[in-house]
Amino acid sequence: MRLARFGSAGQEVPAISSGDGWYDLRPVTADIDGAFLSAGRGDAARALALGQLHRIEDHSLRIGAPITRPGKVVCIGLNYRDHARETNATIPQEPVVFMKDPSTVQGPFDPVLIPRGSIKTDWEVELGVVVGRTARYVDSPAVAGEYVAGYVLSHDVSEREFQLERGGQWDKGKSCETFNPLGPWLLTSDEVPDPRALALRLSVNGVERQHGSTADMVFGVEHIVWYLSQFMVLHPGDLINTGTPAGVALGLPGNPYLRVGDVVELSIDGLGSARQTMGAA
Repeated sequence: MRLARFGSAGQEVPAISSGDGWYDLRPVTADIDGAFLSAGRGDAARALALGQLHRIEDHSLRIGAPITRPGKVVCIGLNYRDHARETNATIPQEPVVFMKDPSTVQGPFDPVLIPRGSIKTDWEVELGVVVGRTARYVDSPAVAGEYVAGYVLSHDVSEREFQLERGGQWDKGKSCETFNPLGPWLLTSDEVPDPRALALRLSVNGVERQHGSTADMVFGVEHIVWYLSQFMVLHPGDLINTGTPAGVALGLPGNPYLRVGDVVELSIDGLGSARQTMGAA
Protein backbone atom coordinates (compact mmCIF):
# COMPACT_ATOMS: atom_id res chain seq x y z
CA MET A 1 0.00 0.00 0.00
CA ARG A 2 1.28 3.44 -0.95
CA LEU A 3 -0.07 6.44 0.96
CA ALA A 4 0.45 10.12 0.21
CA ARG A 5 -1.02 13.57 0.86
CA PHE A 6 -1.72 16.20 -1.79
CA GLY A 7 -2.56 19.89 -1.55
CA SER A 8 -1.34 23.14 -0.09
CA ALA A 9 0.40 23.10 3.27
CA GLY A 10 -2.08 22.55 6.06
CA GLN A 11 -4.85 21.49 3.67
CA GLU A 12 -3.47 18.19 2.35
CA VAL A 13 -5.81 15.47 1.12
CA PRO A 14 -4.94 11.89 2.16
CA ALA A 15 -4.62 9.45 -0.74
CA ILE A 16 -3.99 5.81 -1.54
CA SER A 17 -2.40 4.51 -4.72
CA SER A 18 -3.84 1.98 -7.12
CA GLY A 19 -2.42 0.82 -10.41
CA ASP A 20 -4.19 3.60 -12.29
CA GLY A 21 -3.54 6.56 -10.00
CA TRP A 22 -4.20 8.08 -6.60
CA TYR A 23 -7.55 7.96 -4.79
CA ASP A 24 -8.99 10.36 -2.22
CA LEU A 25 -9.09 8.70 1.21
CA ARG A 26 -11.36 11.22 2.91
CA PRO A 27 -14.38 8.85 2.92
CA VAL A 28 -12.24 6.68 5.22
CA THR A 29 -10.04 9.11 7.19
CA ALA A 30 -9.51 12.83 7.60
CA ASP A 31 -5.76 12.40 7.35
CA ILE A 32 -2.85 9.96 7.49
CA ASP A 33 -2.23 10.24 11.21
CA GLY A 34 -1.47 7.91 14.07
CA ALA A 35 -5.08 6.76 14.44
CA PHE A 36 -5.31 5.81 10.77
CA LEU A 37 -1.92 4.08 10.75
CA SER A 38 -2.80 1.99 13.79
CA ALA A 39 -6.34 0.98 12.86
CA GLY A 40 -7.52 2.39 9.53
CA ARG A 41 -5.39 0.81 6.82
CA GLY A 42 -7.66 -2.18 6.42
CA ASP A 43 -10.66 0.09 5.88
CA ALA A 44 -8.71 1.99 3.23
CA ALA A 45 -7.82 -1.16 1.32
CA ARG A 46 -11.42 -2.37 1.40
CA ALA A 47 -12.82 0.98 0.24
CA LEU A 48 -10.37 1.02 -2.65
CA ALA A 49 -11.20 -2.55 -3.65
CA LEU A 50 -14.96 -1.83 -3.54
CA GLY A 51 -14.64 1.26 -5.74
CA GLN A 52 -15.80 3.63 -2.99
CA LEU A 53 -13.01 6.16 -3.50
CA HIS A 54 -12.72 8.88 -6.16
CA ARG A 55 -9.58 9.24 -8.22
CA ILE A 56 -7.60 12.45 -7.81
CA GLU A 57 -7.50 13.99 -11.29
CA ASP A 58 -5.52 17.17 -10.56
CA HIS A 59 -1.89 16.18 -11.12
CA SER A 60 -0.64 19.70 -10.42
CA LEU A 61 -1.30 19.46 -6.68
CA ARG A 62 1.58 19.98 -4.29
CA ILE A 63 2.88 16.76 -2.73
CA GLY A 64 2.96 17.08 1.04
CA ALA A 65 4.68 14.90 3.60
CA PRO A 66 2.91 11.51 3.50
CA ILE A 67 2.03 11.67 7.21
CA THR A 68 0.70 14.44 9.41
CA ARG A 69 3.15 16.17 11.72
CA PRO A 70 4.53 13.36 13.90
CA GLY A 71 4.41 13.48 17.66
CA LYS A 72 8.18 13.13 17.66
CA VAL A 73 11.07 12.62 15.28
CA VAL A 74 13.75 10.34 16.70
CA CYS A 75 17.07 10.13 14.87
CA ILE A 76 19.92 7.62 14.93
CA GLY A 77 23.41 9.00 14.42
CA LEU A 78 26.50 7.30 12.97
CA ASN A 79 24.43 4.27 11.95
CA TYR A 80 26.31 3.50 8.71
CA ARG A 81 29.81 2.11 8.97
CA ASP A 82 31.12 4.10 6.03
CA HIS A 83 29.64 7.36 7.39
CA ALA A 84 31.29 6.78 10.77
CA ARG A 85 34.61 6.21 9.03
CA GLU A 86 34.37 9.32 6.84
CA THR A 87 33.75 11.51 9.91
CA ASN A 88 36.54 9.81 11.91
CA ALA A 89 34.02 8.59 14.47
CA THR A 90 34.08 5.30 16.33
CA ILE A 91 31.37 2.85 15.28
CA PRO A 92 28.92 3.00 18.21
CA GLN A 93 28.28 0.04 20.49
CA GLU A 94 24.71 1.25 21.07
CA PRO A 95 22.51 3.45 18.88
CA VAL A 96 23.30 7.17 19.09
CA VAL A 97 19.92 8.79 19.73
CA PHE A 98 18.90 12.42 19.30
CA MET A 99 15.66 14.26 18.59
CA LYS A 100 14.54 16.58 15.80
CA ASP A 101 11.77 19.16 16.01
CA PRO A 102 8.64 17.62 14.38
CA SER A 103 7.79 20.97 12.80
CA THR A 104 10.76 20.46 10.45
CA VAL A 105 8.74 17.86 8.53
CA GLN A 106 7.52 19.15 5.16
CA GLY A 107 6.82 18.04 1.60
CA PRO A 108 9.49 16.36 -0.54
CA PHE A 109 9.58 19.15 -3.12
CA ASP A 110 9.25 22.12 -0.79
CA PRO A 111 12.28 24.46 -0.60
CA VAL A 112 14.77 24.03 2.22
CA LEU A 113 15.74 27.26 3.97
CA ILE A 114 19.39 27.73 4.87
CA PRO A 115 19.41 29.29 8.37
CA ARG A 116 20.58 32.83 8.98
CA GLY A 117 24.32 32.82 9.65
CA SER A 118 24.75 29.26 8.37
CA ILE A 119 27.84 28.30 6.40
CA LYS A 120 27.71 24.54 7.03
CA THR A 121 24.28 23.29 5.96
CA ASP A 122 24.63 19.64 4.95
CA TRP A 123 22.57 16.86 3.35
CA GLU A 124 21.69 13.36 4.61
CA VAL A 125 19.49 10.88 2.73
CA GLU A 126 17.87 8.49 5.21
CA LEU A 127 15.42 5.63 5.48
CA GLY A 128 12.52 6.89 7.56
CA VAL A 129 10.50 4.45 9.66
CA VAL A 130 6.92 5.33 10.60
CA VAL A 131 5.52 3.71 13.73
CA GLY A 132 2.18 1.92 13.41
CA ARG A 133 1.55 0.60 16.93
CA THR A 134 2.34 1.87 20.40
CA ALA A 135 5.75 0.44 21.26
CA ARG A 136 6.58 0.22 24.94
CA TYR A 137 9.28 -2.13 26.21
CA VAL A 138 9.13 -4.32 23.11
CA ASP A 139 10.26 -7.82 24.06
CA SER A 140 12.96 -8.29 21.44
CA PRO A 141 14.15 -7.13 18.01
CA ALA A 142 12.59 -10.29 16.59
CA VAL A 143 9.08 -8.89 17.09
CA ALA A 144 9.85 -5.19 16.65
CA GLY A 145 8.91 -5.21 12.97
CA GLU A 146 5.29 -5.67 14.00
CA TYR A 147 5.32 -2.09 15.27
CA VAL A 148 6.34 -0.55 11.92
CA ALA A 149 3.60 0.93 9.71
CA GLY A 150 5.90 1.60 6.80
CA TYR A 151 8.90 3.30 5.30
CA VAL A 152 9.54 6.68 3.73
CA LEU A 153 12.29 8.68 2.03
CA SER A 154 13.61 11.21 4.53
CA HIS A 155 16.09 14.08 4.20
CA ASP A 156 17.73 14.83 7.55
CA VAL A 157 19.13 18.26 6.66
CA SER A 158 21.80 19.31 9.17
CA GLU A 159 23.76 22.44 10.07
CA ARG A 160 27.17 21.17 11.19
CA GLU A 161 28.39 24.27 13.00
CA PHE A 162 25.21 24.42 15.06
CA GLN A 163 25.37 20.65 15.62
CA LEU A 164 29.04 20.17 16.48
CA GLU A 165 30.68 23.49 17.30
CA ARG A 166 28.17 25.46 19.35
CA GLY A 167 27.98 23.24 22.45
CA GLY A 168 25.06 21.31 23.85
CA GLN A 169 23.23 18.58 21.99
CA TRP A 170 22.97 17.83 18.28
CA ASP A 171 19.34 18.98 18.16
CA LYS A 172 20.34 22.60 17.42
CA GLY A 173 21.87 21.60 14.11
CA LYS A 174 18.96 19.35 13.17
CA SER A 175 15.86 21.36 14.05
CA CYS A 176 16.03 24.42 11.83
CA GLU A 177 12.89 25.30 9.87
CA THR A 178 12.27 23.02 6.80
CA PHE A 179 15.05 20.60 7.81
CA ASN A 180 13.11 17.34 7.27
CA PRO A 181 11.57 16.97 3.82
CA LEU A 182 9.64 13.68 3.77
CA GLY A 183 8.16 11.54 1.02
CA PRO A 184 6.75 11.46 -1.65
CA TRP A 185 4.89 8.46 -0.25
CA LEU A 186 4.72 6.03 2.64
CA LEU A 187 5.14 2.40 1.58
CA THR A 188 3.60 0.00 4.09
CA SER A 189 5.91 -2.54 5.69
CA ASP A 190 4.28 -5.53 3.99
CA GLU A 191 5.66 -4.24 0.69
CA VAL A 192 9.24 -3.93 1.98
CA PRO A 193 10.36 -7.52 2.55
CA ASP A 194 13.89 -6.55 3.57
CA PRO A 195 14.56 -3.01 4.83
CA ARG A 196 18.28 -3.86 4.86
CA ALA A 197 18.40 -4.30 1.08
CA LEU A 198 17.56 -0.77 -0.12
CA ALA A 199 19.82 1.53 -2.13
CA LEU A 200 19.97 5.20 -1.13
CA ARG A 201 21.16 7.96 -3.46
CA LEU A 202 21.62 11.71 -3.23
CA SER A 203 23.04 14.27 -5.65
CA VAL A 204 23.73 17.99 -5.39
CA ASN A 205 23.48 20.07 -8.57
CA GLY A 206 23.62 16.85 -10.59
CA VAL A 207 26.76 15.50 -8.90
CA GLU A 208 26.22 12.24 -7.03
CA ARG A 209 27.31 12.59 -3.41
CA GLN A 210 25.76 9.60 -1.65
CA HIS A 211 25.18 6.09 -2.99
CA GLY A 212 24.84 3.58 -0.21
CA SER A 213 22.81 0.62 0.99
CA THR A 214 20.85 -0.04 4.15
CA ALA A 215 22.88 -3.26 4.31
CA ASP A 216 25.67 -1.08 5.76
CA MET A 217 23.57 -0.04 8.76
CA VAL A 218 25.17 -0.78 12.12
CA PHE A 219 21.77 -1.31 13.74
CA GLY A 220 18.83 -2.53 11.65
CA VAL A 221 15.28 -1.26 11.83
CA GLU A 222 14.05 -3.98 14.19
CA HIS A 223 16.91 -3.39 16.62
CA ILE A 224 16.33 0.37 16.56
CA VAL A 225 12.59 0.08 17.29
CA TRP A 226 13.24 -2.41 20.10
CA TYR A 227 16.05 -0.28 21.54
CA LEU A 228 14.13 2.99 21.50
CA SER A 229 11.13 1.36 23.18
CA GLN A 230 13.28 0.63 26.21
CA PHE A 231 13.78 4.37 26.80
CA MET A 232 10.64 6.04 25.43
CA VAL A 233 7.16 5.15 24.23
CA LEU A 234 6.83 5.19 20.46
CA HIS A 235 3.36 6.19 19.28
CA PRO A 236 1.62 5.57 15.95
CA GLY A 237 2.71 8.23 13.50
CA ASP A 238 6.09 8.87 15.12
CA LEU A 239 9.01 9.09 12.68
CA ILE A 240 12.43 7.46 13.11
CA ASN A 241 15.29 8.63 10.88
CA THR A 242 17.71 5.71 10.79
CA GLY A 243 20.99 7.31 9.72
CA THR A 244 22.83 8.18 6.52
CA PRO A 245 25.56 6.58 4.41
CA ALA A 246 28.88 8.15 3.50
CA GLY A 247 29.12 11.16 1.21
CA VAL A 248 27.96 14.09 3.35
CA ALA A 249 29.69 17.46 2.91
CA LEU A 250 31.22 17.13 6.38
CA GLY A 251 33.25 14.14 5.17
CA LEU A 252 34.14 15.30 1.65
CA PRO A 253 37.32 17.13 0.58
CA GLY A 254 36.74 20.87 0.73
CA ASN A 255 33.44 20.40 2.63
CA PRO A 256 31.11 21.60 -0.17
CA TYR A 257 28.25 22.69 2.06
CA LEU A 258 24.94 23.79 0.60
CA ARG A 259 24.35 27.33 -0.63
CA VAL A 260 21.25 29.23 -1.74
CA GLY A 261 20.19 28.01 -5.17
CA ASP A 262 21.69 24.53 -4.83
CA VAL A 263 19.42 21.64 -5.81
CA VAL A 264 19.40 18.36 -3.90
CA GLU A 265 17.85 15.24 -5.42
CA LEU A 266 17.48 12.01 -3.46
CA SER A 267 15.86 8.60 -3.71
CA ILE A 268 15.50 5.20 -2.06
CA ASP A 269 14.50 1.99 -3.82
CA GLY A 270 10.71 1.66 -3.79
CA LEU A 271 10.19 4.89 -1.86
CA GLY A 272 10.33 7.34 -4.73
CA SER A 273 12.45 10.43 -5.27
CA ALA A 274 12.47 13.98 -3.99
CA ARG A 275 13.98 17.30 -5.02
CA GLN A 276 14.62 20.42 -2.97
CA THR A 277 16.04 23.82 -3.92
CA MET A 278 17.93 25.70 -1.22
CA GLY A 279 16.53 29.08 -0.24
CA ALA A 280 17.39 31.66 2.42
CA ALA A 281 15.66 31.81 5.80
